[in-house]
Amino acid sequence: MHTAFIGLGSNLGRPEAQLRRAIAALAELPETRLAAASSLYRSAPVGHADQPDFVNAVAQLSTALTPPVLLAALLGIEKRFGRERSFRNAPRTLDLDLLLYDAHILAEPGLELPHPRMHQRAFVLAPLVEIAPDCEIPGKGQAAVLLAACADQSVDKLAAP
Repeated sequence: MHTAFIGLGSNLGRPEAQLRRAIAALAELPETRLAAASSLYRSAPVGHADQPDFVNAVAQLSTALTPPVLLAALLGIEKRFGRERSFRNAPRTLDLDLLLYDAHILAEPGLELPHPRMHQRAFVLAPLVEIAPDCEIPGKGQAAVLLAACADQSVDKLAAP
């Protein structure tokens, strides 16, 4: 079994409920077990600022799925939740990102591990550090140290899922 971390985000509909349902959907993936889920966090949008705040979380999975198969499953869950990709950084019902898969470093079309820019985003690092305080991001460093470097980014803890 492999350890994978999934970033979750939503800012349309009922984001908190969407994330709770998405975490349940992750737990139902074949050959996969939900090992942990972070609290929910509210953060300002990045890139396209004229949209509602996001609610974010991170889930830790134990899975036998390969990275491409896991990513395809995540995209399938997004589609079931009504995800539309109208433009980069657009508002969304659900965003599921494969952040880490063991200590793999991978660069393929459509799949990069670790997820690009995750090491610069407090809305990813805060929930990641909550459930995996000693997590290392391959090629970048310890997640907790990287989070401290994002102190200028506002992220508010909401509630446990």
